[in-house]
Amino acid sequence: MHRLWLLFAQTVTIGLAIWFIVITLKPQWMANGRAMGEVQIESTTVPLQQAPAVVPNVQGSYRAASTRAMPTVVNIFTSKEAKQPNNPFMDDPYFRKFFGDRMRDPEEKQFSLGSGVLVSTQGYILTNNHVVEAADEIEVALADGRKGVARLVGTDPETDLAVIKVDMKDLPAITLAQIDHAKVGDVVLAIGNPFGVGQTVTMGIISALGRNHLGINTFENFIQTDAAINPGNSGGALVDANGNLLGINTAIYSRSGGSLGIGFAIPVTTVKTVMEEIIKTGQVTRGWIGVEPQDITPELAEGFGLGKKSGTIIAGVLKGGPADKAGMRPGDILIAINGKSISDTTDMLNTIAQLTPGKPATLTVFRKRQETNLEVSVGKRPRIKRESVE
Repeated sequence: MHRLWLLFAQTVTIGLAIWFIVITLKPQWMANGRAMGEVQIESTTVPLQQAPAVVPNVQGSYRAASTRAMPTVVNIFTSKEAKQPNNPFMDDPYFRKFFGDRMRDPEEKQFSLGSGVLVSTQGYILTNNHVVEAADEIEVALADGRKGVARLVGTDPETDLAVIKVDMKDLPAITLAQIDHAKVGDVVLAIGNPFGVGQTVTMGIISALGRNHLGINTFENFIQTDAAINPGNSGGALVDANGNLLGINTAIYSRSGGSLGIGFAIPVTTVKTVMEEIIKTGQVTRGWIGVEPQDITPELAEGFGLGKKSGTIIAGVLKGGPADKAGMRPGDILIAINGKSISDTTDMLNTIAQLTPGKPATLTVFRKRQETNLEVSVGKRPRIKRESVE
C-alpha cells in the first residue's frame, strides 16, 4: 500500500511539473481544448465579425473631398486689448477696502476664434473681416499642427472679407471651383472650427444661389446651404463634392446662436475679385455716384406711371457728389447704367461698384414719364467701417 501511494504521489508531481512547464513556455497550447479537467474561456465571449484590413472606396462617401480640402482650412485665433472705463466708486475708500484695485482700468485681452482658407502656397489666407477686425494679434493653426503669427494684408468690410498672410514653408492651397457649374441641390461640405472644438466637416446641399436683401453685407450674392455652420465656422471653406472651394462661410440665420440649417457663404467669384485687389493694393476700390436708392414697390410703380417695376428710385442725392453734378434729382428712377438694365437697388449698387472711378458713365433715368440720359463722372466709393458690436 505504501508503494502504491508513493507511486501516485510521484506521478502527480511529475504531471504538475509538466503542466507548469507547458503553461509557462507554450501557453498557446492551452488556448483551445481542455487540460487537467479545466475549461478554457475564450478571450471574446460573443463572436464578432471584422472587416478586412483593406477597405475599397465606399460609394457615396466624401472622404476624398474632405482629405483634399481639410489641410487648407486653418483655425484663426485673435486677441485685442480691452480697456475698461474708470469706475467712479474707486474714489470711495470703503469700496476700495473690499474690492482693492481690481476695478481700476484693468487691461484685459479679449480672445476670439474663427476659420480661414489657404488660397496660395505663398501663405495668403482668406477669412471674414469680422474674424480679424480690430485684432492686435492674429495666430493661425494649421491642420498639420503647425502654428504661426499672421499679418493683416487688407480687409473689405462691405463684403466681410479679409486677407491675412503667414510666412511658412510647404503650405497647401485649395483649388477654386467653377461657380457657374454649381446648382441648387448639389452636395457641399462646410469645413471650419465650430465652437473651438477643432476642425470639423459637415455636409449639406446648396439650398439657393444669389441670395441678397438679407442686410448682412452691403454687397450680397450669397450661396445658401443647409450644411451645419456654427460660431467659429466663419471664414471657413464651403467646398463641392470634389473638394474645390465654392465660397467662404460667413453667416447663419439663427435665433439661438446655433445652426438651424440656413447658412450663407460668399461665392468664389466675389472672393477672387476682392482677394486680388486686396493683395494688389491693400483695399478694394469701387465706383460711387452719391445717391440714396429705394426699391420700387407696386404702389410706387403705379404712382409714377411705370409700366414695369424694374429700376430703383433715387430718394436722395448727395450735394456736390457725382450724381448731383450730372444733374440727377430726387424722384428720378434709374433704369439703366451704360445700357445695362437695373432691376433693383442691389443690382444698382453692384453695377455702380464695378465702374472705374474717374471714368464717365451713362445713367438712364425716368423723369416726368420720359427717359433721360445723364453723363456722370464716377467717383471713388468712401471706405465704410463696420460697427463692432460690444
